[in-house]
Amino acid sequence: MEAGPTWEPEAWGSSGGWPAPRGARAGPSLSSVLNELPSAATLRYRGPGVLPWGASGEEEEDGESNVQAMAEAAQKELGEPIPSRELPWPMQARRTHRQSHARDKVAQGSGSRVAQWALWLRRSKEKTQERLHTLQPWAWTLKRIGGQFGAGTESYFSLLRFLLLLNVLASVLKACMTLLPTWLEGTPPGPPGPDTSSPCGFYNPDPQGLVTFPTHLFSLLSGVGFLEWSPLFYGFYPPRQHLAVTYLCSVFVIGLLHLVLILHRSVSGLKQTLLAESGVLTSYSHRVFSAWDFGLRGDVHVRLRHRIILYELQVELEEAVVRRQAAVRTLSQQAKVWSVRVLLNLLVIALLGAAFYGVYWATGATVKLQETPLVQQMPLVKLGVDYLPSIFISGVNFLLPPVFKLIAPLEGYTRSRQIVFILLRTVFLRLASLLVLLFSLWNQITCGGNAEAEECKTCGYKYKELPCWETRLGQEMYKLLIFDLLTGLAVMLLIQFPRKLLCGLCPGPLGRTVGTQEFQVPDEVLGLIYAQTVVWVGSFFCPLLPMLNTVKFLLLFYFKKDPTL
Repeated sequence: MEAGPTWEPEAWGSSGGWPAPRGARAGPSLSSVLNELPSAATLRYRGPGVLPWGASGEEEEDGESNVQAMAEAAQKELGEPIPSRELPWPMQARRTHRQSHARDKVAQGSGSRVAQWALWLRRSKEKTQERLHTLQPWAWTLKRIGGQFGAGTESYFSLLRFLLLLNVLASVLKACMTLLPTWLEGTPPGPPGPDTSSPCGFYNPDPQGLVTFPTHLFSLLSGVGFLEWSPLFYGFYPPRQHLAVTYLCSVFVIGLLHLVLILHRSVSGLKQTLLAESGVLTSYSHRVFSAWDFGLRGDVHVRLRHRIILYELQVELEEAVVRRQAAVRTLSQQAKVWSVRVLLNLLVIALLGAAFYGVYWATGATVKLQETPLVQQMPLVKLGVDYLPSIFISGVNFLLPPVFKLIAPLEGYTRSRQIVFILLRTVFLRLASLLVLLFSLWNQITCGGNAEAEECKTCGYKYKELPCWETRLGQEMYKLLIFDLLTGLAVMLLIQFPRKLLCGLCPGPLGRTVGTQEFQVPDEVLGLIYAQTVVWVGSFFCPLLPMLNTVKFLLLFYFKKDPTL
């Protein structure tokens, strides 16, 4: 037998078996050997979130400069014609790359001026797209989040960035098409004074006398007082012809622009979604051969990815068992399963009905409670009464989704079908709550649709309780946004952050009992969609709501991207 290779002490240092310091070792280092592997050659194609072997924490701190240097080196290498078979790309990308270089060779060899111009225009377009891609905000941050926490968390922050872009565009258009025309045509008039010919239209929301600081603070939170007659709400803008046209045009332009951008984002990943749902790709082979994320760094995240793949395979096997059991059920067993499903769906309908009735009652009771002497004398109680509809909506959105998660396994569906039902019920709860709020407000304003009622007979609406009903609608949407922001910040700072500290400081049984709250991507995405829906619903009556939502999304991004929260 041939003798195996022996390790000599000189290769590790001057002393026996203990490794010498890195600078004193002979021969190549481990990082240099690993950088010679074929996988290291693909770093420039795997984005800036992946660092080469041997990169230390100090190098990661100035990662952006390293990424810029790597990007420049990659651009120099990509300028040279690389054979398509050597590129670590999918087959379709290789085919496109090969066809592109073939067209370049034909254009360079033909000597035609038109072909040369076409080649120059195409290369300019590619360079422009590359530069625009580098100008995307938080590109490096998203890559780092994807490398540390996986693609699911990265998709949440990508959606947050996209919604932030929508709000920034809406804010700019509102400022140019609503605020500027209002001030360019002259100073807006103050609140309308009393008119002897008609009681309708008299409106004076400005507080009288000395106003204390707590009153200003409560007015800021509820949108009344000095904010009620401000550019924040619909009633501030004077009834001028040109302003009315620009106001309506801004709504239609923003809606059309948002629709186009959403369709473009949705269609970009439609092909992969249809391919994944068509069943052409076997789920087992896809997870075994293609599920690993090579951008992950750190043992913790690698083990987490291991558990995710293991969990997905277990779910696939469980769903296969459930499908086999469903195929061999007898008629009596099927009747039992469907009766349980009917009862559980009736329970879900009852819970939704109770939640909607609570929102309807809270909206109606707000106006009545505000007129009581006790509420008028206590500003803090008055603030709680003003936020009563928002508290009910946020409460049902917080309490009912966990109940839906408990009900779904009892229905006998597969795991994927359970997730679909949970998401559908949660989305319906969130959106229908807003519709119930708008319906209850409209019912209050129009006296239940009875124009002949005593309170609505003079002006067509309750002018005594709601002198400017448009502003009232805008205030409700404003309070929904503020309350959602405050509750989100309170949960992060008062619950998640202490749990993280306790888990880090107490690694024993207490830390394992408390644990850290996992980042639930579906719930967080539904929260973003709900917040953006509130803005879309209320931006007509509260024109500056997109600006406030921009600030809210910025705070959410910088708070949630911190791994300590």
